[in-house]
Amino acid sequence: MNAKAFCPGHVTGFFQICETKNILSTGSRGAGLCLTRGAVSSVSVEEAQRQSVLTYLDGKMTTAEVTRAAIRRMIGSEKVKVTVETALQLPQSQGFGMSAAGALSASIALADLLGRTRHEAFEAAHVAEVQCRSGLGDVSAIWRGGITIRKKAGLPPIGEVLRIKGTPEVTLAVIGKRLLTKKVLADPTKRKAINSGGSRKVDELLQEPTLEKFMELSASFALQSGMASRKIIEAMNAASKLGMASMAMLGNSVFAIGDSAGQAKVLNEYGEVWTCRVSTEGPRVI
Repeated sequence: MNAKAFCPGHVTGFFQICETKNILSTGSRGAGLCLTRGAVSSVSVEEAQRQSVLTYLDGKMTTAEVTRAAIRRMIGSEKVKVTVETALQLPQSQGFGMSAAGALSASIALADLLGRTRHEAFEAAHVAEVQCRSGLGDVSAIWRGGITIRKKAGLPPIGEVLRIKGTPEVTLAVIGKRLLTKKVLADPTKRKAINSGGSRKVDELLQEPTLEKFMELSASFALQSGMASRKIIEAMNAASKLGMASMAMLGNSVFAIGDSAGQAKVLNEYGEVWTCRVSTEGPRVI
């Protein structure tokens, strides 16, 4: 048996770390954009003498820690061999939600094969992300789709995610080296800087839930949190002349809204560039 599924990527503009003893209510408050670029996973399942999970990324065998954890949660103690082949449409560890998209595309395809619910697939991916420390709010945001405000942390229905209207074009640019979420979440100084501004910005966006306000708050968060490097700030300022731009959390990358062709040309001076749109469709079997 085999199935294939697509899952959108996701960019966070700002966030607050929210950890509890209940892993389903652990996550983040924040806001971001779901993307039409993401991950495609082909999954096959066959009976076996003992359980095994094989994961491939862009044709090469890999540990794929988050995807593997999500798959193992879904199959429990069943004696099956699961093979996952994932293709990513954006770089990893650059704030584009690729670990969540990879795990969720695989989980959605597996759920289709095993006759499980979509919610079980979302739950498996969310738990895997939190346990592996690779993300906190991407799966919850992808659950809602579009331009999202994670009002209450955790996977819905425990968490609460609202949507702002709009499906604008988005320009993405990688400016520097990979930034590992796990390392940032383990740094007390960075955690404090993130939480001191993140919660307040969510509250501000709830008062004025527009794309423009989201971009404005995202840019100020990138600067105030100290996460943006000099080169990131330079790229943000250059792209902002043709619209609005900010730093993708957590990555050495920039996302921009406005004159996408012009912004792509400007950001190409700083690094590799991709264009896409905001996605409202969500993960799906293809």
